[in-house]
Amino acid sequence: MPASLILLPPSEGKAGGGEGPSWDSVDQSFSDLAGPRREVIAALDKAMRGSAEARSKLLGVKAARADEATAANLAVASSPTMAAIDRYTGVLYDALEYSSLPTKVRRGVDRQVVIFSGLWGVVRPTDPIPNYKLKMGASLPGLGKPARFWKPLISDAMANAIAVSRTDTVWDLLPNEHAAAWDPSVAGRRIRVRFLDDVMKNGKRTLVTVSHWNKLLKGALVCHVVEHGLDDPAGLVDFDHPEGYRYDPSLTTTTGTTTDIALVTRR
Repeated sequence: MPASLILLPPSEGKAGGGEGPSWDSVDQSFSDLAGPRREVIAALDKAMRGSAEARSKLLGVKAARADEATAANLAVASSPTMAAIDRYTGVLYDALEYSSLPTKVRRGVDRQVVIFSGLWGVVRPTDPIPNYKLKMGASLPGLGKPARFWKPLISDAMANAIAVSRTDTVWDLLPNEHAAAWDPSVAGRRIRVRFLDDVMKNGKRTLVTVSHWNKLLKGALVCHVVEHGLDDPAGLVDFDHPEGYRYDPSLTTTTGTTTDIALVTRR
């Protein structure tokens, strides 16, 4: 059965350690990206040998955490690895509860999810990666922003992945920073999702975009899309989100090949 692809960002939080061999000594998805990955690693290595102030700014962390992140980045080429789905520990991945999913759904996640990364370009959940820190919107000396560097490469990789998946539907759950790293025109249909709170504001009901819990809310959505094999928003009509959000078809808009949908709740 054809399965739509689901695009996710990585997480800022990452598990340390690992027991797998170095990333380039084992099979990886998107093997054509191995060379470009080495280019980004080389640029990151060079940047990590700069001043503490420059490293802290580039990594987007305070000085106390910059040293730890710097050490991880300098060791990327040889560090032990673990599957990306285990490496990423942010709220989206916690909400996904991958390890507790039924085997069939886990396999669906492995097959359908593509994770965008400033360092790796794109990876699958089972791809072994080391600990690292690099935002898609950072600026690496000599290379520039990873999003700009990766865009043509990720676009080609996504075009191939879409062809292999035998469906042209992509659920794009990326934040703007990561969405800038690919050309969505390679997909026949892109579905973007907003979570909205229906609240009273100045005496009137209004819809407010959820920002703080956005990643948490997407975790349950990913599971539902995979479990039910959805390639159309209409399949969300009976989706009972654990946080009370419901699909509202009246808010669906389509521009070109992009369909924007909304899940709404009352607070």
